[in-house]
Order: sequence, then structure tokens, then C-alpha cells
Amino acid sequence: MSLIAENKPAYDGKVLDLSGKSGARAFRNTLATVLIVLAFVLAMIPLVWILFTVVSKGYHLLLTADWWSQSQRGITVRREGGGAYHAIMGTLIMALITAVIAVPIAILGAIFLVEYGKGTRTAKVVSFMIDILTGVPSIVAALFIYAVWITIFGFNRVGFAVSLALVLLMLPVVLRSTEEMLKLVPDELREASYALGVPKWKTILKVVVPTAFGGIVTGVMLGLARVMGETAPLLILVGYSKNINLNPFNGFMGALPTMINQDRTELALPNAADRVWAAALTLILLVLALNLLARLIARFSAIKSK
Repeated sequence: MSLIAENKPAYDGKVLDLSGKSGARAFRNTLATVLIVLAFVLAMIPLVWILFTVVSKGYHLLLTADWWSQSQRGITVRREGGGAYHAIMGTLIMALITAVIAVPIAILGAIFLVEYGKGTRTAKVVSFMIDILTGVPSIVAALFIYAVWITIFGFNRVGFAVSLALVLLMLPVVLRSTEEMLKLVPDELREASYALGVPKWKTILKVVVPTAFGGIVTGVMLGLARVMGETAPLLILVGYSKNINLNPFNGFMGALPTMINQDRTELALPNAADRVWAAALTLILLVLALNLLARLIARFSAIKSK
């Protein structure tokens, strides 16, 4: 008897052959594979279609130096040209302010839920409120900040108010992703650190967070991608400006979503339709660049296994 036959289980003195698949099992396996591949193809069709349309209609403006260095100031029916520098800088400034406020709060909140408040009433309340924030539409967040920032305190419509509204949208995304990443850290690492006499706060800072750092950074980038394309807070909380304004606390600011909306209403101007597609492509490239940067940071900052 061969070695393969010797390793097979015996039943009533006969060797059972379990190496093959029955006809029904093989059919179900093939059917499931076909359905999964079909679902993947169906999901990729609109994505590829959108990317192809945006790239094919907007790439030529991105190849000009004016697009990255000039604003739309003075662009009329008689004067063509201009660029998206004012909108790019406005988008980056408001996104940066949003991240500076939302990311520390989200990470600290996730650490509390996973490391300190597990099972407590306070943690349940925090988790419930985060679930509510996850489903809040962007226009509701913008109207809330409008009521507080402008109606109650009497401040002007500025870029900082937009960042406050975007914080409400970014916070639950980053907190939930960070929470899941912290849960994936093996408890053995925590227990080994405690066994060496390391305090809990230092274990979290030196072991838990660095282990989950790659996932945390990915969550932050997902949060930024979520808020950088929002239009409702921009329309409600700050007016669109074609001039370059780098001060988020004074005056109207340009942003890529509102630039798209503005050019959509000014199709009579030269190249307005082209600017719509170019601004959309620029926004996609900015999000892509941020994600690539996050991957590099996570790759070189994560704990290396020996």
C-alpha cells in the first residue's frame, strides 16, 4: 500500500478517498467563484468609467504651469486662462485644520474605548454618540456650525468654520478605524509589557499604538478623503473666492469642490467646462497623494519584526 493510502482513514477495513470533491461541492465552488468575480467586475466598471472620463477630459489643464500657480482672478469672457492655485491651497488649509483638531480627539477617544473604558457606561455613551455622528449628513453638520458660529457668536463666514463642520464628519471615521486597529493588537503584547513592570500608559504609547500605527494612518487618510470632497459646508459656511486667500480666519476662500460648483454655473466663460473636469481630477490626485504618503509613513514607522 502506498504512503498516501496509509495516511487515509479506514472505515470497515476499507480506505476512504477524501482527496476529490463531489459533483455538488465542485459545482457550488465554481458557482461561488463566478459570482464573486462577476461582482468584482460589476463594481469596477463604474469606477473605471468615472476615472477614464475625468482623466480624459481634465488632464490637459493639469499639464500647464498656470493651473498650479495662478488663481481665477479676473477671468472673464474676454480673458481666458487662470488656474486652481487658490482652490488647491484652500482645500489643503481647511483639511489640515480639520485633521489637527479631529485626529487627536479621535485617537484618544479610541484609546479610551479599547484600553480604559471597555464595558463601562461612559464607553457605551461615547460609542453611541459616535454611531450617531457617523450617520449625520454633511449639510446638518454645516447648519449646526452655522447656528453656533454665526447665529449665536456672531462670527463671519470663514474657512475655519468649514473646518469645524468637517471635524464632525471626520471624527467618527477616524475613531472607528482606530478603535478596530487597537482591538487587533494581540493581548499578549500588552501582558508581556505589564509583566516587565511597564505602566499601562507607557504600554499604550510604546507598544499598542506603534503596532497599530499603519492602520491608524490609513484611517486618518480615509477620514481626509471623506471630508475633502464635501461641498455643503463650503456653500453654507464660507463664500467662494476666485482670489488667493490663505487666511482661514478672514474672508472667503476658494476650494476645489466650490470651484467645480462655480464653474458649472459659468459655462459661458472660456474653458469653464474643462476647469470643472480638471478640478475634479486635481481633487482625486490630492487624495491619492495623501494616501501614498500615508502608506510610506506607515511603512517606515511601524515596528519591525526581527
